[in-house]
Amino acid sequence: MRKFLFFVLFIVIGLSYLFEVDKLIARNFNFLNTIKLSYINTVIDISNTIDKYFNQVKTIEELKTENAKLKQYEVLYNTTLKKFDSLNEYVNTASRNNTSSTITQTKVLSYIGFNDFTKVWVDYKKSDDSILGLITGEYAAGIVLKEDDRSIALLNGNKKSSYAVFIGEKKVPGIVTSSDGEENLLIKFIPIWSDIKKGDEVITSGMDNIFFEGLKVGKVLKVSKLSDMKTALIKPYANVLKKKYFYVYKGKSDPILLEEKEDKKATNK
Repeated sequence: MRKFLFFVLFIVIGLSYLFEVDKLIARNFNFLNTIKLSYINTVIDISNTIDKYFNQVKTIEELKTENAKLKQYEVLYNTTLKKFDSLNEYVNTASRNNTSSTITQTKVLSYIGFNDFTKVWVDYKKSDDSILGLITGEYAAGIVLKEDDRSIALLNGNKKSSYAVFIGEKKVPGIVTSSDGEENLLIKFIPIWSDIKKGDEVITSGMDNIFFEGLKVGKVLKVSKLSDMKTALIKPYANVLKKKYFYVYKGKSDPILLEEKEDKKATNK
């Protein structure tokens, strides 16, 4: 029992001594307090720096994500702007060539038959039997007809879709229609003496009153010579089978054609 009391007393005295020594050191060795304070401040600064670093990393990641979204919007904006410029360009061209022409947007409703993707119903309201031009961007896409009181679009590549074109800088005339291949088109009735070559650009001529002059169609891939004419295989610019919206071009009526129709009506009466 005495040993235990002695041990407890020894512990108490030892601790008291240590605390007194600690106080003595604190009073007489101020530089240790300075070191201690400096250490604490250093630890705090390092902790703040680490927090700032991780906050910056998080901010950088957020800015990268935001920047990626802004780039997508920029691409969409530039694409839309190009489409608008193209549309504005051919509207102005149409206005110069034909003051009473109209261009109306139309939507593809559905395929007419699942065995032919080049023939589709469109929501354009057509009141007569005229042939109208179908446009996408700055390119010719096909023709629009009336069938069963509804409007159908015969896209490039359809066997019944044809219109007048010019080939090359010399504006050699021809009629574009479908080819045996699904991706390309064929130009027929090219004068046998004409000078055309691979790489020549093909545009609408407007000579059939379906389109105005200047819409791009494609480029010549191959020229073939027959007994009485030439033909040209061309690669079309527009991929019309993937489009959901087009523009329908309606030019002014030709006075001569109107007179012929009136004469026919009078003769039938």
